[in-house]
Amino acid sequence: MTELSPQAQEVFWAFNRAASGKPDDWHYLPAIAAALRTVTDQVVPKEWPTIEDYNEYEQGVAAAHIKYRNQILAIADELEA
Repeated sequence: MTELSPQAQEVFWAFNRAASGKPDDWHYLPAIAAALRTVTDQVVPKEWPTIEDYNEYEQGVAAAHIKYRNQILAIADELEA
């Protein structure tokens, strides 16, 4: 395997940690959820500065990022349920 970036390694190890559970048909779902959460944390910040300080365009961009983060995390929640 080629050398992975630190970001790719983090996703890989998050998946591996979660995938090493019980061997049934669904045991990869928590692993996929863990990988999604890791990617989300790397791409969309957990914390945003107060968006009231932003201009209208920046508020729209921040709101879209927060929306997409929440949508991805909802998929991860569903996979873990």
